[in-house]
Amino acid sequence: MTRTLIVSDLHLGGLSGVDLLRRPELRAALLEELDGVDRLVLLGDVLELRHGPPHEALLASRPFFEEVGRALGGDRELVVTAGNHDHLTVCAWLDARALREPAPEPLRAEQRFDPAEASPMLAQIARWAAPARVTVAYPGLWVRPDVYATHGHFLDAHLTVPTLERIGVGVMGRLLERPPGALDSVEDYEAVTAPIYAWRDAITRYAAAGSMLNGLATARAWRALGGGRGMSVSNGASGGRRMARTARIATSRTAIKRAFPLMVRGLNRAGLGPVNANISRGELRRAGLSAMGEVAARLDLGDAHVVFGHTHRAGPFPGDPASEWRGRGGARLVNSGCWTYDAVFLTPTPGESPYWPGTCVLVEDSGPPVLRRLLLDRSHAELRPVPALR
Repeated sequence: MTRTLIVSDLHLGGLSGVDLLRRPELRAALLEELDGVDRLVLLGDVLELRHGPPHEALLASRPFFEEVGRALGGDRELVVTAGNHDHLTVCAWLDARALREPAPEPLRAEQRFDPAEASPMLAQIARWAAPARVTVAYPGLWVRPDVYATHGHFLDAHLTVPTLERIGVGVMGRLLERPPGALDSVEDYEAVTAPIYAWRDAITRYAAAGSMLNGLATARAWRALGGGRGMSVSNGASGGRRMARTARIATSRTAIKRAFPLMVRGLNRAGLGPVNANISRGELRRAGLSAMGEVAARLDLGDAHVVFGHTHRAGPFPGDPASEWRGRGGARLVNSGCWTYDAVFLTPTPGESPYWPGTCVLVEDSGPPVLRRLLLDRSHAELRPVPALR
């Protein structure tokens, strides 16, 4: 029997300190889960390269990879793939492929290659993860004939929520005359997404990015628009300072709520949609699943189980609408969740939110992929990052 464990969205090296697997006491739960597993798949956004220079995120990830390598030993495999936050880790392979003569074959749903071909970063990771055997897959891999795993960043091309990357994909689609309805191959999706990542990677090569690019501004805007209550964290202000800050926040939220529908209408009129102004929790789930189902149909994945991450919303869980987790082409969707503590998406009760971190997916020789939640015994106090308290 072959057992594969899939983990996504580690975001190791993020400046906000939400990357839980940087902390030894939280890595222990995942390392224990590796007992009896033949293969570990890190399904993209392994490194957080959106926040600052790549070497900083890489060094922050070293203890994790060294411990995982020792846990897997020399007879088991570590497969790494890339997402939108760490697309740079496979760019050397993509660049070399583009220069081949004669012209290379079109990109497929799975390409496998060595870390040294992928990038210097993955070559270094492979050295740290020794003695485990490290390989790279992009944009995903067939875990077994009926289970396909990919990060899921291609879904941004079909998302109806106006995220920054969805808008960027819309712009690239207009420039390249490749609207969402015309995308039907891996190369089509790469054409409208990779330039966005390259631009962002160039900005963060030498210095930290601002809140607009690192995602913090997006989270604040989502909370201001009423997307969810989230977890409130005190900043230590008191008395009049707290009242003044509350008043400023209220004023800002009112301005954002008034401007948002106008912005959405403008995006649609400019041909960058279709997007809508509904950003409720239910709509985030529904829109993400619909978009991933569309990608699965366009890549001809059939009725395979499609394991993905990207949205950080694990599932399906009991109570989730079953029809939403089935793509229009028959794909059976499974989201592997994340390993980041994103307070804005959480509720006061530990483990209650589907965004609660610590989820992974176990795939065996037969049967559907199984969600495993490894941090349900942890409290908010144990997971909350120190920087969030400052």
